[in-house]
Formats: sequence, structure tokens, C-alpha cells
Amino acid sequence: MRKIENFYLEDPHLKEIMEQYLDGDFFTWADHELTLFGELCAGEIDERAVHTDREGQPRLIKYNRYGEEISEIWVNEGYRKTVEQTYNKGIVGYIHKAIPELGRKGNYVYSYAQGYLLSQTEPGFYCPVTLSMATALLLERYASEEVKERFLPHVLSTGEIELYEGATFLTERQGGSDVGANDTKAVHNGGSYQLWGEKYFASNSGMCGVTMVLARIEGSGRGTKGLSLFAVPWRNEDGSLNGIHIRRLKDKLGVRAVPSAEVEFKGAEAYLVGAPDKGIYYMMEALNLSRICNAVASIGIMRRAYLEARNYAFHREAFGQPLAHFPMIKESLTRLAAKQEVETSAVFHLVQLFDRVSSEHIPTSEKDAVLNRLLIAILKKESAEQAIHFSHEAIEMHGGNGYIEDFILPRLLRDAQVLTVWEGTANILGLEVLRLMNKHQAHEYFLDQMKEELDVLPIELSEFTAPVREGIVKLEQLLTRLIKADEDKQTYHAKRIADLMAKIFESVIALKDAHTLGGERKHKIAEVFIEQTWKQTEWLDEEMKSVRYFDEIVGMNVRI
Repeated sequence: MRKIENFYLEDPHLKEIMEQYLDGDFFTWADHELTLFGELCAGEIDERAVHTDREGQPRLIKYNRYGEEISEIWVNEGYRKTVEQTYNKGIVGYIHKAIPELGRKGNYVYSYAQGYLLSQTEPGFYCPVTLSMATALLLERYASEEVKERFLPHVLSTGEIELYEGATFLTERQGGSDVGANDTKAVHNGGSYQLWGEKYFASNSGMCGVTMVLARIEGSGRGTKGLSLFAVPWRNEDGSLNGIHIRRLKDKLGVRAVPSAEVEFKGAEAYLVGAPDKGIYYMMEALNLSRICNAVASIGIMRRAYLEARNYAFHREAFGQPLAHFPMIKESLTRLAAKQEVETSAVFHLVQLFDRVSSEHIPTSEKDAVLNRLLIAILKKESAEQAIHFSHEAIEMHGGNGYIEDFILPRLLRDAQVLTVWEGTANILGLEVLRLMNKHQAHEYFLDQMKEELDVLPIELSEFTAPVREGIVKLEQLLTRLIKADEDKQTYHAKRIADLMAKIFESVIALKDAHTLGGERKHKIAEVFIEQTWKQTEWLDEEMKSVRYFDEIVGMNVRI
């Protein structure tokens, strides 16, 4: 069974997306860099990820040999090498500073393409990258020049100066998703503040150089409006701990590469970022960025699970034939391929919208801003759930081997499970959809946009638009009944609304790909995707398109 040697070259659809969203010179440079990074991820980083997950997990060194508390996190040397290689490729830095070869900044499309490749081998490590991206965004937009000068160049380092990874500490024991219940205190101390309190699920502890923390300044109100944002260095300039103590590391089901801890602040020096009464709004901006990272990690896991299932099906023989010979296997692989490819297109459609909305130089409308937040919520939810489903399907394809830790699939499943929890559960995301509907009429923008997209598709795709239009009618009927309903009824149906929106949006994306990217294969992917999404063959499937289209979509030329 052949080893995957380069995640980028293995994925021509990703190259099509890059060519679609990056201009000429940028695409040429990015194509070369992603080829190198795709090989690195499938090779060295993949090998080190296995070691980190099994034998080389982070460890807390609470005390030194003299019994003095040091609260240090040990990580293995391979992990440190992955840190160096990944950040030096500009996965964070080139969003905010110029790429030397091009003389201009990169963007989120390129960064998220790197994240997609990285997540195929090490979604756990993509968590610290995500936190560093969020830290960079918050420092650049809202920090004072003094604070920005102290921390931002290090967070954006691509090897020229010491790297400071970032972190965002929100969760407290008594609050969880209810951030308004947080009570970490900030006490004014001359030109800075001192923090007192704890954070209960603090990821990238001990590895970050600076963390962004929500805390409550003495005398401020309760709830989320009383929270302020602070930049907190992990260590003082002399190398000593900055009043930060690690109580313990979390023993997590998956994403074992990232050290997640319970952290206590005992007089930690902290620097106010932005207006004191805007902390929660700043952090929500960072949360939206992190939710996109979550979706990118999800489609990365989906891709790796599909590749492992596909390659195994061509390699493994049963009853004298490769598994890929049997119609049931062909159906499974074809449907996985179609779903993963369409969801990847959908996520990168969102990323390019996020790039526009985030830019200070590109004018955008309220509609763009609201749709951006809506798509983040529905795609984060959908992709995270699919990452688990794809991992399950790949394990089943492998049979007993899929349950053995010698294969990557158990780790994929363990890592995928957290993606439904991090950055907001399905319930929280459903509530976000409701807020956007009730406060910003997001559903109206969404419906108008989807109808416009369908109306401009060519006539030859019209037979496949019918179930999507029926889905839009169902959504309109549901919204008509719920928009004036009481809170309990709205919240009860919130996830149903999000699910239906995701089906409509991804179906439109599938049809647009068939039209704009063209070719018989894209057309067949759209057919299969529409069919399985709207369950048009729930009973007897006479046409068996998933089997008939197997060669074109999955490919019979897979080398084993």
C-alpha cells in the first residue's frame, strides 16, 4: 500500500481553489510553497505527529530539583522542530507582513491552505497555530503602539527573531461557554495591571510567549460587558514566570500534541488591549477566526480519512478482489469524495469572504459582514460533525485494522471529536444563527443570495437545482413559523435551521463548481452530492450513480 508523499500534489482540487482566489504572481509563489509544505506535512511532520501522540506527549514539570515551582511544559524535540518549520513558512506571519519574494502581504486564503495541509497530519498542532493567528489579529487591530511593538513582531516571526506563540484564555471553571460568569480580576498597577484568578481550559500553556486574556477590572459591571482584554506575557524579561502557575495538564481524549492546562494568575503583569468595555467584542472577532480554523481542521481530517480509506480499498483484497471492486465500497468512497470536495470549496468560499470582510482596504457591505458570521456558524458545525463521520467511515473501511493504533485512524477520530466542542458546540452555534436572524435579518440575506446564485446557473444544471429550490421553500416555511415564535420554540429548532442552511449553501457551491470549474468530473460530483444531500435515492437506487461515476470521481488509476 503506497504512502501518501505530498498532500498538496495529491489534491488537485485545492490547487484549483488557490488558482481561483489568488492572483497570478501570488498563485505562482503559493503553488510552489504549498508543494514544499505538502511534502513536509506528509513526510517529516507526519512521522513526528505519531511520536508526539503516543510517546512524546507534553508533560508538566511543576518543580525543579530544589523544590521551587517552575511550572514548565516539556515537549519533545520533534514537536519543537514542527513549530519551527511551520511558523517559518509564514502560516501566521504572512497574513500581516510582507512576503519577501512578493513584496506584499499574504492573506487568509493562503494561510488556511497551509492549515488544511497541516491538519491532514497534525490537527492537534493546528490548535496553537490557530491561537497564534487570533493573538496576531487582536494585537494588530486593538493594542496600543507600545504593546504592539513589544509583542507583535515576535508573534509574526518567520525565523528572523524569537517566536512568541500565542494563546487565548477564556474558559473558567464556573462559566464554560457562559463567559459572562468569568471573575478573573484585573487590578490597576501604574502603567499596567495585575491579574488574579484562574482559567480552566488554557490551551498552549507553557508554549506561548504571550496570551490574550479576558478579565474584569475592579469596579466594572457583571456579565460580558464588564470584561476587558489583556495581553499577558508568559515570562518576565529576566526569564522568570510572570505570576502564572500551572495547576495541571488536561488528560485529553485527543489533540494530545497541544498542552491544555488549568492556569492560575497570581499577580501576573498584564497590558490592557483596546477600550476597557470592549473586551468581549474583541474576543468574539478572534473567536470567529478560530471557528474558521476549526472548519479548516475538519476538512483536513476529512481529506486524510478519505485518502486512507481510498488507498486501503485499492490495496486490501477480500474474496479474491480488492475492496474497491465491490459496489458498496464504490458507493461509500464516491460519496465521501464528493462531500469532502464540496465542503472544501464551501469553506474556502467562506475564507475568501472573511478575507474581504477583514480587510481595511476592500469596502464591504453589511450583507457581507452578516453572511460572513452566518456561514462561519453553519460551516463550523457541519464540518466538525463530518470530520467525525469521515473518521468513522474510514475505520469501518479498514475493519479491525482501523481500530488499531498502528494506523492513523484512531487518532483522527480522537482528534476530530474535539472539533465539535472547541469554539462552540452545535447548540452554541445554533444560538448564534438565531441571534443573527433576530438582530441582523441574516436569513433574508442568505435566502436572497442563494436564489441569486441559482438563477444565474446555466440551463443544463436546472434539473439538479430543483431539490435545492425545494429546500429553500422548506426553509422559508420553517422561518415564517418561527421568526415570531417564543424563545423556547426558536431555540428548539435552531440546529434544524443551521442544518438546512448548510445543505442549501453547500448544494449551491457544488453546482457553482460544476459551472465555473467545469468538466465532466465536477458535474458528476454535483450530481452525487445533490442526490445524497437531499436523499433522492433513499430507497431503491436504480441508477447507482455513486457506482457508475466511481472511476471519474475516485479514480481507477490509484497506485497501490
